[in-house]
Amino acid sequence: MTIKNALLSVSDKTDLTLLAQGLVSRGIQLFASGGTAQALRDANIHVQSISALTNAPEMLGGRVKTLHPGVHGGILADRRNAEHLADLVANNIQTLDLVVCNLYPFEETRKTTNDRATLIEKIDIGGPTMVRAAAKNCEGGVTVVVDPADYTEVLNAMAEEGSVNIALRRKLAAKAFKRIAAYDIAIADWICNLDDDAVQGFPVHLDTAERSEILRYGENPEQRAFVYRASNEGGVANGAVLQGKAVSYNNYLDLDAAQRCATAFDAPACAVIKHTNPCGLAQAETLPEAFARALESDPVSAFGGILGFNREVDANTAEAIRVSKLFVECIVAPGFSDEARALFAPRENLRLMQAIAPQPNSDFHGHRIGGGWLVQTRDNGPQSTEHWKTVTEAQLQPGFADELLFAMRAAWLLKSNAIAIARHGQLLGTGMGQTNRVDAAKQAIERAGDKARGAFLASDAFFPFADCVALARDAGILAIVQPGGSKRDQESIDVCNAAGIAMVFTGQRHFRH
Repeated sequence: MTIKNALLSVSDKTDLTLLAQGLVSRGIQLFASGGTAQALRDANIHVQSISALTNAPEMLGGRVKTLHPGVHGGILADRRNAEHLADLVANNIQTLDLVVCNLYPFEETRKTTNDRATLIEKIDIGGPTMVRAAAKNCEGGVTVVVDPADYTEVLNAMAEEGSVNIALRRKLAAKAFKRIAAYDIAIADWICNLDDDAVQGFPVHLDTAERSEILRYGENPEQRAFVYRASNEGGVANGAVLQGKAVSYNNYLDLDAAQRCATAFDAPACAVIKHTNPCGLAQAETLPEAFARALESDPVSAFGGILGFNREVDANTAEAIRVSKLFVECIVAPGFSDEARALFAPRENLRLMQAIAPQPNSDFHGHRIGGGWLVQTRDNGPQSTEHWKTVTEAQLQPGFADELLFAMRAAWLLKSNAIAIARHGQLLGTGMGQTNRVDAAKQAIERAGDKARGAFLASDAFFPFADCVALARDAGILAIVQPGGSKRDQESIDVCNAAGIAMVFTGQRHFRH
């Protein structure tokens, strides 16, 4: 299984000369397609064109160059099969023992243009065919490499063993097949959506995330679990754990919620998460102050929670967390200063995750159901008060709109049915996951306690009856925001009018199941 001949055909020229020099130093003959061959010649590396294998020129502007028995016979011949080898000799075909190929950059080009002619030319034909052939024949002695990150490992293997062992060949073949699958899905998603406005943006196939880290167990010890990572999308799945124990399945769920909650605000913000719901949430002028106010929201529930921040955690914030003596399992933030990490270091089990917010591709949200998926565009939450409508005799006072916007964002982040009570950018009481809105309102008011008086209440969906508004009135709520749209809206408006409470309709529901 010694490598004698290598075929190189790459769009991504990263470390190409490093690989080629390593191969040549071992006496390996190089063959390459047009652009790759020219790059090697420019680096003074001896290489033969693919036409030396095919005895035919590249044609159709480069569309046809490797689709030939002189190429694919040399790749597909099983070195253990005497008949295959005899066929090669009879047809004067050389074995191609190493195939290095990455594909035309279709996905990258799609990010920069919608021009059909340009994208069609970026649909690779010969490349995927060579890669599939080489990956198929990994047991028969062929090594395939589709990622420049693997060049060094291949060179090291040849230096140590004189060849590429079967375990590494299998690993590289698996990576090649996954790359081809993702490539084909990207093309199918584009071409199947070209002329149908109704499905624009919705993928034909769901998620090419790759199975990655094995977890100790799932939500419960008897369940097995993995992390699947979609590259280049940000989010906690691609976050870096800077210290602490391994992140668990439930930790990942809560870290995702913590990041989503904290990054919903522009001002410095902190979220305290328990079971994917914010039990504490606040924004402030500084991150330490945001943490202190978020903890004050519900210090009982905060014990054993997950913290999320939308700014780098600095020494002052780390010190505030330390002084609070709050037991937290994980903290997620865009970054941690060296001083902050030093302060956290004695807490060996505390997990610190550095993660950027997900990329816009998170425009989709899915639920796995029996037999398939439900997929929808993402609810990005309330962004402004521009289209809100005050429906009561009492009008909003200066500052009320901002107060209600924070409260509604908090409600949007809670599981339905959801009620949020807030004031001065601080969550005071939450009712979430209830089977009726009255219980959600009672729960939020009870948690807010005396702080509900003079505060602001938000509901993720309309009030079907006036009972929730009556509860808010009795608790001393100053103003209410809700979507509106119930047949009984007037009953709620009447209660507000009688009590002098301002109420705003947003016209936008925020269910989260």
